[in-house]
Amino acid sequence: MSDFDLCVIGGGPAGFAAAVRGWDYGKRVCLVEKNKLGGAGVHHGALSSKTYWELSRDYLNAQRQDRGFHAEAIHVDLGRVTECVRTAVDEKTRQLQTQLRALANSGDGHDGSITLLQGSARFIDASRIEVDDPDGTPGRVLSADNFIIATGSRPRALGGVPVDGKRILTSDHIDYIERFPRSLVIVGAGVIGCEFATIFANFGQTKVNLIDRAERILPFEDEDISRVCSANLEARGATIHHGSSLKDLRVVDDHVEYTIEYEGGGRETISVEQALISIGREPATDALGLDRAGVACNEQGYVIVDDTRTSVPHIYAVGDTTFDIALANVAELEGRHAVDRMFGARVEAMDYSNLATIMFLDPEVAAVGMNELAAKRERIPYRVAVYSYALVNRAIAMRATDGYIKLLVSDDEAMRILGVRALGVHASSTIDAVSLMIHQGRSAADLAELMHPHPAVSEGLQDCVRMLLGTSTYKPHVFGGHLRLSRVRFDD
Repeated sequence: MSDFDLCVIGGGPAGFAAAVRGWDYGKRVCLVEKNKLGGAGVHHGALSSKTYWELSRDYLNAQRQDRGFHAEAIHVDLGRVTECVRTAVDEKTRQLQTQLRALANSGDGHDGSITLLQGSARFIDASRIEVDDPDGTPGRVLSADNFIIATGSRPRALGGVPVDGKRILTSDHIDYIERFPRSLVIVGAGVIGCEFATIFANFGQTKVNLIDRAERILPFEDEDISRVCSANLEARGATIHHGSSLKDLRVVDDHVEYTIEYEGGGRETISVEQALISIGREPATDALGLDRAGVACNEQGYVIVDDTRTSVPHIYAVGDTTFDIALANVAELEGRHAVDRMFGARVEAMDYSNLATIMFLDPEVAAVGMNELAAKRERIPYRVAVYSYALVNRAIAMRATDGYIKLLVSDDEAMRILGVRALGVHASSTIDAVSLMIHQGRSAADLAELMHPHPAVSEGLQDCVRMLLGTSTYKPHVFGGHLRLSRVRFDD
């Protein structure tokens, strides 16, 4: 008999969710975590960075003078800001610890239990792992009937550039900066790089430079979204090096020098106080001994999976360890899904078509389903309605009308929802219902029947549908500067 029914390696969002789901099935679960419970998703990712973003927005709003009042002599101290972030992280960590303590022992008619082991795990073979103590001392060997690999990811290194955590940083080092740098270059204009550029620009204490290899930031999103976010970053004093590639980055005395080359030719060398490397993340799987378990990986170290199951039938992999979408909410769903596949009734394969995301930029960007860029690439006929925040009562009341809601539907009578993009305050709350409706293949007309609270930003989504139905209160031909109604087809 094995020591455990399920062993989960990694205590981040995916691993924690998987362990608790295993408890739901009455299984003996072992959860192994070598660092901090909650993983990067809590300590160096989704929770911590978004807390920084929220605080930066609070600081930005405190400086506004267009609301009939203004504050004077506003002082911001990065150390105090970081203390606030750590308070939020500690609060979440305590919740996770409380949950595991409560589920540690079976009883009260429930057979499930979760044993937390602190240490580094590596496979001995497909049925056993060895867990070393945090100090590196060889620890215990344990066996399990099933395994889930949920070790997450780490910041990707930039070849030839040593990260010292002082002058050259990754997202893992943000909590240890003692003061705002006078100047900062961010290498990488993906979502994470743009989010940190927004945070530092909002606080207004740092001159931010952003290196973007593409012609525009967020190249996977529609151009209008990229344009708004880029313009707002530049309005905060940021410089975006569009169409540029990094040729050299090094520490020189007490500063960092970097050289970029532009697509059109020409080089430029710039001096800044610190550099933040944000060129993506890589799977943290190299120390697991996956070859000894027979688990197949690709050249980049990602575990190869088929709907969370690896090449070894009783070993699953979820979250950032796979080549799927690296998001905390996706990781959590995959962790739960893997356990359901192991112990539950037959379940449908994971469906990512209704994936909902948030980009913490200026303004906030929420997305679900397909955008115009993808529809055009796949030559899918569609109809689109865009409704400006300038016409939404809640946004008007908040004095935050910089934004809009965009709804894409199929170009037929069914008008199935293809996707939604929302830019502005409360954007993430606007798309809540849409993810489920896309999953169910529902018509946009159903959105028109929802009873929204008033005033709410989500009312703008309802008016998008009414525009498509020709029943909107505000007409596109009257408010052409704030409303857009289009139909896109393709000639075969």
